[in-house]
This record gives sequence, structure tokens and C-alpha cells, in this order.
Amino acid sequence: MADEARIKTAIRDIAQKRKNVSFDEIEWVVEQIGGERVRKTRQGYLFRVGSRRFMINAHNPGSKQLKAYSVDDFVEALTELGWYED
Repeated sequence: MADEARIKTAIRDIAQKRKNVSFDEIEWVVEQIGGERVRKTRQGYLFRVGSRRFMINAHNPGSKQLKAYSVDDFVEALTELGWYED
């Protein structure tokens, strides 16, 4: 597991560039904080961190570019869990 400061820096970077985030960036953070990818759906992936679940959707099938509202859901979930502060 990466140190807490590196994880929080990655989360802050994701929050600041919400329209240009890749799936790999979200997945790395989730894995580092003990979360998991629950399942793949037709539209994206469902993740769970603690008791919080959120969906990450890509622009097009096969694209790693994520939709901004999915990034917002990710940031909101991590804010609730205490990993990010606005």
C-alpha cells in the first residue's frame, strides 16, 4: 500500500482534472485504500470502499476516459470516507 500522503495527492489530482481521468487512476486509488471492484457492467464498473459503493462509467465501450459525473461520485464517496476534503 502506498503512503497516505501519496494517495491523498492522487485523489486531489483526480478531483481537479475531473474531465480527464482514466480508469486506471481510479482503480489504483481504490486498491490502495482497501476497496474493490465489485463487478463489470455494460456501462462501466461498480466499486466498493468500506460500505460506500459507486459506479464508474466510460465515455465509450473500451475507452479508459471516464465521464465527469462518475469522477464526481468517486470524489463524493472518498469525501464521505474521510480521504478527501474540498
